[in-house]
Amino acid sequence: MQVHIDVGGLLRPAGSLDVATALEPYRGRLNERAAAHLLRRAGFGGTPDEIARYAAMSVNDAVESLVRFPSTAALPRFAVDYDPNAIVRAAAPQGLRALDIAQRKAVHVAVQRAEQRSIRRLQLWWLERMLATPAPLQEKMTFYFHGHFTTAAFQKGVGPKLVYDQNQLFRANALGNLRELTQAVARDPAMLHYLDGIHNVAAHPNENFARELMELFTLGVDQFSEEDVRQSARAWTGLRMQRFTGKVVYVARLHDSGVKTFLGRTGNFDGSDIVRIIFEQPQCARFFAASLLEFFVYSNPEPGLIDGVAGLLRKHDFELAPVLSAIFRSNVFYSRRAYRALVKSPVEFAIGSYKALGLPRIDPRTLVALNRMGQRPFFPPNVSGWPGGANWLTTDTMIARQNFARALLDSRVGTKSSWLAALPMRADAAARAIAANVLAGDISARGAAEVRAVLDGAGSSALAALSPENFPQRIGAATYLALASPAYQLA
Repeated sequence: MQVHIDVGGLLRPAGSLDVATALEPYRGRLNERAAAHLLRRAGFGGTPDEIARYAAMSVNDAVESLVRFPSTAALPRFAVDYDPNAIVRAAAPQGLRALDIAQRKAVHVAVQRAEQRSIRRLQLWWLERMLATPAPLQEKMTFYFHGHFTTAAFQKGVGPKLVYDQNQLFRANALGNLRELTQAVARDPAMLHYLDGIHNVAAHPNENFARELMELFTLGVDQFSEEDVRQSARAWTGLRMQRFTGKVVYVARLHDSGVKTFLGRTGNFDGSDIVRIIFEQPQCARFFAASLLEFFVYSNPEPGLIDGVAGLLRKHDFELAPVLSAIFRSNVFYSRRAYRALVKSPVEFAIGSYKALGLPRIDPRTLVALNRMGQRPFFPPNVSGWPGGANWLTTDTMIARQNFARALLDSRVGTKSSWLAALPMRADAAARAIAANVLAGDISARGAAEVRAVLDGAGSSALAALSPENFPQRIGAATYLALASPAYQLA
């Protein structure tokens, strides 16, 4: 008989749920363990100082400080520096037709390299923002929407400017209204390119966006018919992007103004009507409820829990702030079943490591590491986004995580950790501090013994006590064990 052992974050946690009290306010106090849990889920983790600060708050005050975003005006802004026309003008003042084949190829390569450099700058800017922001939930929701309303850079004309503008759209609507955000995404230039909306005209309707809008973004599979897809596609015809301004405009002569029947409703619908009708379906609230619970609480949530959050979404007319606030205050969120119940994505793992170590800046080599771990920001594998869960925990990606942790601790960036450098020169005290700051104390007796043994010199030629001479190497090795531990892979 085959025995299946679940890894946390892949299946619904063991045990039962009291649906009646699951979403009621949690009456317990925050401690450092619960505060670390909240910051992992509502952000990308916390520094030791941030965790201690949140642990001193009440649950209500802690959640309120996350949901009400403070100003982020002091964070560095991003300027899109990619201008293919400028590159072409500089290389071919008389136009591309004046160049021979080899020269045109050289211009094409220059444009591609400039585009790649710009996206790389944008990736690093976002990672730095995740690390430094005083509004972690804003960036976490931006990250959530990036994986939900998926668009991939470089595909179908989605360049750096479109990628950045969509990222800003998600950030501006991080805890706004889901219906309004869906309306905006449907007219977002990056989405119009990626799912062929700019090619959708009355004479030749393109069904790509119409299908994914329902299947991946709002309703889920088996919740609509092929005829609904066709009718929706007709309603979305006529959107165009102006070549020189980049603005999306409606062109009436390209729109199908005929009567359409969609999800049981009949009328002369346009795209706005389609989104309105979708959000009137009970399944839409259940779909987003399940999605939010899987992202913030645990996988495969119970139907009763989904219905409870769906009820909150409908009650608040799809405004996210009160719904997320209720989730982060709830009994189920602080339950043992939800604790360490999700697998960290590579981005969560990487930014969380910088946070746990108290590091102030992102090493650019983190982008290479993220690629090896399986997640490059702005480059999802397909329109479904990253599958997550078990897919993050393959042999290759686990090796990539371990290599990232080792390289981070060995890098110049890693030496900037103030609390690691300030650890006591006593193995027992240093081991306790590493377990507390990196793992919130979530370490087995065997794991703690291994960390202590490394600090005592196990595996080295000299078994002397910690000293200024061996301190950096042993502290790094012991911290690596914590970052590579099973518990640390879980959010």
